Amino acid sequence: MGSDPEKLISKADKLTKLSFTRWSIDWKSATGLYEQAANGFRLAKSYEKAKEAFEKASKGQEMLSSPWDAAKHMESAATMAKELGNWKEVADFYRRASELYNECGRAQPASDALGKGARALEDGAPDVAVQLYTEACAILEEDGKDQMAFDLYRDAARVYLKLEKYEDAATILISLALAADKCSATHSQCKAYLSAIIVYLYAHDFKQAEKCYNDCCQVEVFLNSDQGRCAGKLLSAYADGDVEDIKRVSQSSTVSNLDHTIIKIARKLPTGDVSALKNEAMKDNEDPLDEDDLT
Repeated sequence: MGSDPEKLISKADKLTKLSFTRWSIDWKSATGLYEQAANGFRLAKSYEKAKEAFEKASKGQEMLSSPWDAAKHMESAATMAKELGNWKEVADFYRRASELYNECGRAQPASDALGKGARALEDGAPDVAVQLYTEACAILEEDGKDQMAFDLYRDAARVYLKLEKYEDAATILISLALAADKCSATHSQCKAYLSAIIVYLYAHDFKQAEKCYNDCCQVEVFLNSDQGRCAGKLLSAYADGDVEDIKRVSQSSTVSNLDHTIIKIARKLPTGDVSALKNEAMKDNEDPLDEDDLT
């Protein structure tokens, strides 16, 4: 039997069609041929044909009640789609692979498949990449594996920052903090809260940063942490309109221990005019009552 992948495919296709001479479909033989053909096409860098062969091999494994192998072939088809720059198929195939792993009751590989898809799409379709990262997190959390989702949350936040979607980046960091809280990973939790506050400040949304800080301070462990104190100092420096102080706190070791992406934006603070904040703060403090009357 020659190993010309074109011939293997046509032989396999014949085995999967009923005719006067063939009364039953031989999925086992056909799937083996599709697998051989897919690898042959891949070696020849014939990615479109390899992709189709992997799809057929995946379907064959499903017909043979082997969702695990079907998922593996779907991932290979996705790799071929990436070579072709077909981002929609990359997302579809990795999502399908994820469903197949889920059918095997395997949350970790199901999440990993979506994570791989997200990484493959970061440059070509970053908005889809963040969706896949978020779906990957959800699978792990449903399975009680919150700890395994931390890196995926960080990746999602990184892509949101690249897209300049600051609100979304901060929201994802808060989700990371909540996941960390569930597994008592206090350090990760506090780092995520401080990171979210820094993201709001980078977007020059002082009100949102302040609101976020006040919400986080409801959490005892944050209030008493280095990260909590650092956030407090940062917001005081903003309220005072003190650019030097903002820069000093942004360079502190507490900030240097955050994720690389967050350190990078913290180093650029303040991103807007902070003297206006000082004037606003003074306006807010002009109480109709004179301070001296309160003594």
